[in-house]
Amino acid sequence: MFLQGKRALVTGSTSGIGLAIARALHGEGAEVILNGFGDESEIATLCEELGGAAHFGADLTDVAAVEAMMADAGPIDILVNNAGVQHVSPVEDFPVDKWNLIIALNLTAAFHTTRLAVPGMKAKGWGRIINTASAHSKVASPFKSAYNASKHGIAGFTKTIALELAEHGVTANCISPGYVWTPLIEGQIPDTMKARGLSREEVINDVLLVKQATKKFVQPEEVGALAAFLCRDEAQNVNGANWSVDGGWTAE
Repeated sequence: MFLQGKRALVTGSTSGIGLAIARALHGEGAEVILNGFGDESEIATLCEELGGAAHFGADLTDVAAVEAMMADAGPIDILVNNAGVQHVSPVEDFPVDKWNLIIALNLTAAFHTTRLAVPGMKAKGWGRIINTASAHSKVASPFKSAYNASKHGIAGFTKTIALELAEHGVTANCISPGYVWTPLIEGQIPDTMKARGLSREEVINDVLLVKQATKKFVQPEEVGALAAFLCRDEAQNVNGANWSVDGGWTAE
């Protein structure tokens, strides 16, 4: 277990991709810290499963809450910025509050957790920052203006901090999945049905999977495995990269 003695904070980790990443890191020996919302009893069960993991229910759109969480969590060796939210709407009808929420959670929260985690990583001379981006960090889809903007932004942010931290033993990389079967994806199907006037089956086959050459949803465990690899010493020169896990979507 190559992450024995390392501490990992994974945001948005009470379900979906974040939970899969937390499980993968825990499986390699890391002490995992969860963040996210959900049923308290279910979260308690997850914490027990992950070796008595700590959990912070901080609202990452609240700067003070992020600062309190990072202070309480203590020094972090591995930071995974995974929390995210989606809304689908034509730009002229896009609710301003939804735009602000998506940018705050998907992009700005990663800035705050990163700026607070970096000093400790630099002091140790070792660190891993992994940001969950999306195929939408590389290409766009209609009706997702805020999500596309946030994910393009996180890709650029990752490149910048990769350069800043390269001589301090700290790497920063993105993972950009295609459509992963998670509550986030399942939840956006009704909005897409409404925006495009399609049935559920048409949304799945003709919208979500149409550009994934494999015609399969990515599984959360596949993303978790890649995140674990990026934490290995063998990945110390993998820096500033944007890894596609999208079934060939962005190969076109």
